[in-house]
Amino acid sequence: MARKTADDFHPEALKLFDQYVHGDISRRDFLSSVPKYALLGLSAEALLEALNPRFAEAKQIADNDPRVKTRYLEIPSPHGNGKVRGLLAEPANAKGKLPLVLVIHENRGLNPHIEDIARRLAVDNFIAFAPDALYTLGGYPGDEDKARELFQKLDKTKTQNDFLAAAQALKKLPEGNGKLGAVGFCYGGGIVNFLATRLPDLAAGVPFYGAQPPAEEAAKIKAPLLIHYAGVDDRINAGWPAYEAALQKAGVNYEAHTYPGVQHGFNNDTTPRYDAATAKLAWDRTIAFFNAYLRDS
Repeated sequence: MARKTADDFHPEALKLFDQYVHGDISRRDFLSSVPKYALLGLSAEALLEALNPRFAEAKQIADNDPRVKTRYLEIPSPHGNGKVRGLLAEPANAKGKLPLVLVIHENRGLNPHIEDIARRLAVDNFIAFAPDALYTLGGYPGDEDKARELFQKLDKTKTQNDFLAAAQALKKLPEGNGKLGAVGFCYGGGIVNFLATRLPDLAAGVPFYGAQPPAEEAAKIKAPLLIHYAGVDDRINAGWPAYEAALQKAGVNYEAHTYPGVQHGFNNDTTPRYDAATAKLAWDRTIAFFNAYLRDS
């Protein structure tokens, strides 16, 4: 099947898919509801397959790219699930101490797309660490449906503490310059917002279409934020006005962009919701933001 874009799908089918991938409806409910919005001659199962990620086609940086060196790293997380494991990606020929970026996945764990994001950051001369929240349950299972099912079994507080432990350990890496940023997508965007409320020394945070913290928590944020939202994302965007008011009241240094006409997940180039032009613009802004706040002057 040829690769499709969001324009190839009925808007209601995309809404149902968003509800499905975020656990609001079951696979069975999706398959029973979507046929009236399916393309001519396309079954519900085929439509779901067309919307699901295609990792190999979207990979930008090969696992063995000579510009990058990678290894899996385990970090103690005594207040979380005991240990957290993730992919550490570094420039192969680093010179001097480099800025550090924590990469936080969507609600499927450390899948090939997020590992690719970490390698992309390494190519841009950052040290990136991408933890796997599913490590305590055996790690990303290689199947997106199974990953979503596992995600529902995680203890929210322990998982948040795993990411806090990962951030603190990454900041102390001897190869790094001590300046820590965080970028996350969907669930991961919400974790970036959470980390900003808990880490006063977070040097920069970039949440992509992430859930917002309560106003009383947002008041604790010290980090500069670059916030990305999709224009067609009522579920997440509903929380933005209150979050923006809290950021303004707290005097937080933030920059926010809502990209019109694009879907939640527009940066994820493994699915049809990806929008190439918007993703490039948002990613270029992200790299420029990290360069501004994480590089040694």
